[in-house]
Amino acid sequence: MKKMFVLAAAAGLVSLAACNSTPREQAADNIEANSEAVADNLEDAADNATTPAGEAMLENTADAVRATGQNQATDMRTNDADTNLSNGM
Repeated sequence: MKKMFVLAAAAGLVSLAACNSTPREQAADNIEANSEAVADNLEDAADNATTPAGEAMLENTADAVRATGQNQATDMRTNDADTNLSNGM
């Protein structure tokens, strides 16, 4: 049930984010929504973990997924892939 809620919320956020935004912004929003959904699923799995080490590993992985998604979305919004502005070329 939680997965359905997360997917529905992600779909709703993506559809709202699509209003009046560029394709690049939409892609960044999709990256964030997808990474949030994956991180939420990992946190749900951590809640069901049988060992404290397993729970900690899943929660750390969820944090890493969330941070990576945010970094990728920020990069999508701020760097122009066609001109390689991020690396000064």
